[in-house]
Amino acid sequence: MSSSPSPAGTPRRVLVTGGASGLGAALAARYAGRGDRVLVTDLAETAEVPAGAVYQRLDITAEADWAAARDRVSAEFGGLDVLVNNAGIAAGGRIDRLGADHWRRVLDVNVLGAVTGCRTFVPLLKEQGSGHLVNVASAAGLVHPPAMTSYDAGKAAVVALSESLRWELAPWGIDVSVVCPSFFRTNLAASLGGDDPLMDSVATRLIERSKLGAEEIAARVVRAVDARKFLVVPDRNARIAFWSKRLARPLYDRQMLGMGARIHRAEQDGAAS
Repeated sequence: MSSSPSPAGTPRRVLVTGGASGLGAALAARYAGRGDRVLVTDLAETAEVPAGAVYQRLDITAEADWAAARDRVSAEFGGLDVLVNNAGIAAGGRIDRLGADHWRRVLDVNVLGAVTGCRTFVPLLKEQGSGHLVNVASAAGLVHPPAMTSYDAGKAAVVALSESLRWELAPWGIDVSVVCPSFFRTNLAASLGGDDPLMDSVATRLIERSKLGAEEIAARVVRAVDARKFLVVPDRNARIAFWSKRLARPLYDRQMLGMGARIHRAEQDGAAS
């Protein structure tokens, strides 16, 4: 993979969570391909990583794992320039099909995982007087389709977290970006929990039918982060949904109501079969 060099030609020190597959792997490859020093983390004990990168197991729900990653980048990299909170799980389902365990799992991973990463590294970035937090949310953090309540709520929380940190950390020279793509081809569907099979099948179809892959999204994200852009909406479908909600609210409302009606019909048909 050919990549443009880091801004000003200076290699950056980057940590990517969920970096063994999907968007995380594509981001790690993009950064490593231009000569940045990259720590790839994921749940597996070992994983293949791009040339020039190193790997460490990291469970984003475990504070001890985060502390170990911080100690490693401090010792081996001498600090950190970009933290990419990418790891997460897919989720969907009708509200009456999702139990408390589902909600705890989704929020623990998708929200508190990013929170713990930021909490762990912000003191280091403040000490440096520089750095960039990149939180991967979703278009579902900006627009909120029906039957995706846990995922919508979690990703909206990541957007809110990121905006709050943007203002809080600016005086220390720390940038923040939040990434909000719509569906793209990746292995994210494998993390669906099976709590609502009907909605799991819908999400899987949307992921598989997307025209964009993780590599294309990663390239756009890296360019936006280099430009210090806060809100990164890297694909056309996500931008249409975002601006429709803001500028054409009646149209947006009709679309969301139509989705709700289709889910209702599918549920009624299933009950009748």
